[in-house]
Amino acid sequence: MIDLGLKIYRTIGECADRMGLEAYAVGGVVRDHFLGRPCTDIDVVCIGNLEGGEVHIGIELAHEVSAAVGGGHVSVFKNFGTASFNHEGYQLEFVGARRESYNHESRKPVVENGTLEDDQRRRDFTVNALAICLNSARYGELVDPFGGIRDLDQGILRTPLDPDITFSDDPLRMMRAVRFASQLGFRIDDATFEAIGRNASRLKIVSSERIIVELNKIMVSESPSLGLKLMQKSGLMQMVLPEISALAGVETVDGRGHKDIFYHTMQVLDNTAAAGGGLWLRWAALLHDVGKPGVKRYDAHQGWTFHGHEARGARMVPKIFRRLKLPLGSEMKYVEKLVMLHMRPIILAEDVVTDSAVRRLLFEAGDDIDDLMLLCNADITTRNPDKMRRHHANFELVKRKLVELEESDRIRNFQPPVSGDDIMRTFGIGPCREIGIIKDAIKDAILDGKIPNEREAAWQMMLEMAGPLGLKVVG
Repeated sequence: MIDLGLKIYRTIGECADRMGLEAYAVGGVVRDHFLGRPCTDIDVVCIGNLEGGEVHIGIELAHEVSAAVGGGHVSVFKNFGTASFNHEGYQLEFVGARRESYNHESRKPVVENGTLEDDQRRRDFTVNALAICLNSARYGELVDPFGGIRDLDQGILRTPLDPDITFSDDPLRMMRAVRFASQLGFRIDDATFEAIGRNASRLKIVSSERIIVELNKIMVSESPSLGLKLMQKSGLMQMVLPEISALAGVETVDGRGHKDIFYHTMQVLDNTAAAGGGLWLRWAALLHDVGKPGVKRYDAHQGWTFHGHEARGARMVPKIFRRLKLPLGSEMKYVEKLVMLHMRPIILAEDVVTDSAVRRLLFEAGDDIDDLMLLCNADITTRNPDKMRRHHANFELVKRKLVELEESDRIRNFQPPVSGDDIMRTFGIGPCREIGIIKDAIKDAILDGKIPNEREAAWQMMLEMAGPLGLKVVG
């Protein structure tokens, strides 16, 4: 007998017994029980007939269980025959066993009543097709017709049915295969992986909204490159992010090649994840070199160059976010900014670190300076130990300068001490180009260390600029 460890399972079984139904915990909650992973989503499949004609037995059982544990709102979805409610931090969903058939042009199935095995057969992977009986007489009995426990033990992802049928019917399952491999560290069975390659183009019938949910789960996994490399190898990356797929490969001219940008990007992404970077910093890591293919050039003296790739990459970010249905607000602006600035700290670290350059970096990065520095540190992937030590030593110098200048000059997110309204009132003028000239000059003087970041010094500079610009103090 397998005890899932929650009182609610016994309650579900008792309610099912009273109603003359069979009830099973299925899917992820069973898989995660065996893996020792926490899971708060509990799926229950029930089988049987109730008196009174055609009813959705999952909905009826949900109401019965909710009442037995003290009531609570039950959300009902009659079109799908499902019902769900929350109980002590767990989300319980009930549905009758069903079988599915698909139209080739849609991933929405035609659903009919079915047996428990029908229900298990329609699931994506054998490790997600495990069921445990909750009825009193058979409580804790495992039902595993497709060898899910064996695959769990071996860390293998395999489909219950022919994988070509499974993936053609619902192409999103290919993204789920990659996501589970990334999250769980499992290997995709060879026949299953080959079927992903054959069916990758079917992903075009899946909405961007559904794809991005799976992709973001890959991105926040412990080692996101594991899933993304599988996407590249299988052809899914070309369907979802062709800009990243285009980074792969090495071109050689006159015996001189460049590093594979795809695999470099994967290392930067994993470095960012290991350093605790969140979802959007990981997206910045993924896209930081996305502009390189468009600006790649070979020069006999310099070798391979990628001049301006950060600016091109930053321009590509909004297009990628719109296509993938990623948020277009502050998250996109954050990624766009980090892609644009990601070379700046590295260039500083390789050159003489001037106060002026560091001030400008602080000004442009603002509150995102710490994340930018984390990304740039992750971008150091050289395998040469001497070069690695030199890079990190120079980088530490830049970081110390940032701290010192932030403490002394208060540059982060600073606004010039003299505003446009100050200038208009002082000289009795309306909006005009002279205001911008004065404000930019004061900003540059502060960033270059020519005047302190103080109102008195900025005000004096404004007055000194008045004559050459044909302005006079009024009043």
